[in-house]
Amino acid sequence: MSFKELYTKTVAELTDEQLWQNFGSSAVRVVIILVVSKFIVWLIHKTIDRSILSSETKRLPNHIRRMRTIGKLLKNVISYVVYFIAAMLVLSEFGINLGPLLAGAGVLGLAIGFGAQSLVKDVITGFFIVLEDQFAVGDIVQTGTFKGTVEMIGLRTTRIQSWTGEVHIIPNGMINEVTNFSINNSMAVIDISIAFEEEVERALEVIRGTMLTIHDENLVKAPEVLGIQTISTAGVTLRVIAECRPNTQHGLSRRLNMEIKKALDANGIEIPYPRMVTYNRNDKAGGVQGGA
Repeated sequence: MSFKELYTKTVAELTDEQLWQNFGSSAVRVVIILVVSKFIVWLIHKTIDRSILSSETKRLPNHIRRMRTIGKLLKNVISYVVYFIAAMLVLSEFGINLGPLLAGAGVLGLAIGFGAQSLVKDVITGFFIVLEDQFAVGDIVQTGTFKGTVEMIGLRTTRIQSWTGEVHIIPNGMINEVTNFSINNSMAVIDISIAFEEEVERALEVIRGTMLTIHDENLVKAPEVLGIQTISTAGVTLRVIAECRPNTQHGLSRRLNMEIKKALDANGIEIPYPRMVTYNRNDKAGGVQGGA
């Protein structure tokens, strides 16, 4: 085909009225599809925002963050689904057969699923961690050998910072068991040993009086003196317990130990310490002889 014939054919096709009518109709439908999809996403996002806003007033403060996180996840999922459907409809307007395309995408997705099983497991586990509110950012948790403050919860990994500064990044799929120390109140347990020769009742009264003077913002209620915990040849161990705010038992135990030590010293109550008794057989023998 010569250049002149090709030029004539191209001009004829470009000046075809039916072609431009079909193109205009397709363009209008594409615009309508994009506008409608955008409107649907906007409407659903607004509905989710209003639902979360109304739920925040009915939930505890520590649940608000979970509701917002779930809302963001739902928004992303809905946006992906709506835009994917819109893209398929736009391709169909240009005469592209979607059957083989969808079949190929299904096979590709299956192959990716088999090749990225750990990734899929991490994402699913992360979603349920957020959905079930197992723990949140700021909570102190322990999973396996890792214990610390949760800095970030993602769909694939969770970041935990230990109290010594190390940051542990754990795939969500590896989180099988979690101990959350930030949900319920903690219990501070203090064991105090006194010398075996001391009066137990007097020591208990001194400790009870001291506990009534303790005022700490982390205390839920006044410490309770339980009594004798153990008796040994070295001394007598007394136990004190104190209910406190979550994960504050360590600092509170140190303070209670300090106050109890001061009170015992002020009242002359001694704690156990190693003692040595020297027994001289010669002195005993001399004494016996002298008495005889």
